[in-house]
Amino acid sequence: MIANDITHKAGSFGTREDVVFKLASEFARKRRIPRLYMAANSGARIGLAEGIKKIFKVAFKDPSNPESGFDFLYVNKSDYERLGVSRKELIAEPASVNGEAVFKITDIIGAEPDLGVENLKGSGLIAGETSSAYDDIFTLTIVLGRTVGIGAYLVRLGQRTIQKNSNSPIILTGYQALNKLMGVDVYSTNDQLGGPGIMYSNGISHLAENDHLSAVTSAIHWLSYVPTVRGGLLPITDITGVDEIERPITFVPQAGVPYDPRFLLTGREDDNGDWHGGFFDKGSFTETLAGWAKTVVVGRARLGGIPMGVIATENRTAEAIKPADPADLRASEAVIQEAGCVWFPNSAYKTAQAINDFRTEDLPLIIFANWRGFSGGQRDMFDEVLKYGSLIVDAFVKFQQPVFVYIPPHAEIRGGAWVVLDASINESVMEMYASADSARGGVLEANGAASVKYRTKDMLASMHRLDDKLKSLDAELQERVCEVERQEVMDAIKEREQALLPVYEQIAVQFCELHDTPGRMKAVGVIESAVEWKGARSYFYWRLRRKLAEFDLRKKILETFQVGRGAAISPADASRLIKSWFLETPGATEDLWSDDKAVLSWMAQQNEQLEIKILKLNKENVVQEVFDVMTSGGNTAKIGTAGIIEGISQALLTLSAEEQASVKEMIKSTLRL
Repeated sequence: MIANDITHKAGSFGTREDVVFKLASEFARKRRIPRLYMAANSGARIGLAEGIKKIFKVAFKDPSNPESGFDFLYVNKSDYERLGVSRKELIAEPASVNGEAVFKITDIIGAEPDLGVENLKGSGLIAGETSSAYDDIFTLTIVLGRTVGIGAYLVRLGQRTIQKNSNSPIILTGYQALNKLMGVDVYSTNDQLGGPGIMYSNGISHLAENDHLSAVTSAIHWLSYVPTVRGGLLPITDITGVDEIERPITFVPQAGVPYDPRFLLTGREDDNGDWHGGFFDKGSFTETLAGWAKTVVVGRARLGGIPMGVIATENRTAEAIKPADPADLRASEAVIQEAGCVWFPNSAYKTAQAINDFRTEDLPLIIFANWRGFSGGQRDMFDEVLKYGSLIVDAFVKFQQPVFVYIPPHAEIRGGAWVVLDASINESVMEMYASADSARGGVLEANGAASVKYRTKDMLASMHRLDDKLKSLDAELQERVCEVERQEVMDAIKEREQALLPVYEQIAVQFCELHDTPGRMKAVGVIESAVEWKGARSYFYWRLRRKLAEFDLRKKILETFQVGRGAAISPADASRLIKSWFLETPGATEDLWSDDKAVLSWMAQQNEQLEIKILKLNKENVVQEVFDVMTSGGNTAKIGTAGIIEGISQALLTLSAEEQASVKEMIKSTLRL
């Protein structure tokens, strides 16, 4: 834990504080443990050379009229020799004031530490360290007092932030300084610049709490979701007496009825007080970033006690409020209506931010996807929706834990939204699923597809192919030769077509919609399978357990290939190797590989054999590396061979006499010396 002492020089950052901060952060990174920062500071320290402040003099333009201004600051000869020559506290040049030889001050160095710009260099040091820490370990900041300048940047660079609701602004410059800059008292408090009303609403603060105790409690609760060390085991809790793994999900959304997407995750009580369970363990969901980009819901929850990150689509219209800046007299508060099931610039950025947070917390992720696409209007294109949508893909590419994308009942993924969620972005960790029957996925919604690909002429062709009355009229038209009679038949045909057009418009939409069903998604290989919503909790619990075990084994395989310059294999190749080991087991089949419980059972039963296979693979890779070095030819082979022998020699010195004898005997036996 790192904290500012607000009682010592207002908690400001001097060079010594910067070094302590950096060393503490490096300590956490080296041990891969979480880093908690308690922020309450006044930014980089500002100081003055007090020794020089007490002795400098002023060369006024008119000593009898100081109001007329001055030319420069100076010290007399004795002070210059004492402070400038001996102590190097200032730099000055000879000058004259009223005939007296003096020294004009050009630079003040000072004797005291941490007076100015050196503190900014230290600020850069800890800013870079915090940025690195976010990628390497779990970082969390609790803002319990004002945090200014570099303090504000440390908050953002550490990403995850809990802010106290009162007297804890996150600001770059205090309101008094801004008022002075503008020459008018525009702002009255720092909370107008960086209080929760600003920072919780723009996604800087993930959580806002009322007091110190609540903030610290929330931090501890957050820590309960993440491993004790980066890359360690997930903290799994016992849910006995709280919830059941194999229970069905009883909260079911209704077609065409807007609902709170949180109910998918948490469940809800109906009007009669009966509980309808959701996807996750009861009471385990904690939402973050709730004040920002409300068309997306993100947070953390548990599935059978296993912590997961979760992202869900808001299907209702939300409001985004942009406050009026008091400094701009023409500004007014803007309330922007944001439709549900659409990614806007802020919600796309929120999605990418959440994915990155889950990645650095080593959490598996599930996304309940219900997006019709990205908002592509002029304002949103100008506001960089394309950039933020691309960040979602960037975040998925870096992800290393299992990711499940699931289309819940009566939901859909269309166009560009599918592109940034498709499992092929990172096939080694991502899988897509859809709720059986009612989920949909495609380039366009069925209405749009029908308007483009099943136009009026196509509907007319279908009418004449299917409608008995039209077929009869078509035959009659062929028989008629009189123009008057033909016109009568043609009028009858047109009248029949107009009567049938409304129902055939519905038929066209239905025909297009049947191209977007889970059955077709599965048939063309874009989803793993269709999963009934009622049984999704049980299905994904076992799927998650299987994937976590598989990823752990896969990680060991990947580590065996990290020998010298040997060619590494991809995570997907490592998974295929595990599958080949599975299929070597008597009785194992391709179909059984898809049975998560069976694969978990196999891993448990074959644990010792799998460890032996890992050791064998490790040995094979070492042998191959030595062989490649010694047979590479030229100086590389000579130097490599000498290096191998030297390495063996140095390693032997670290072994006991008994171990040395064993290694020497192994060398003699293998090389037949």
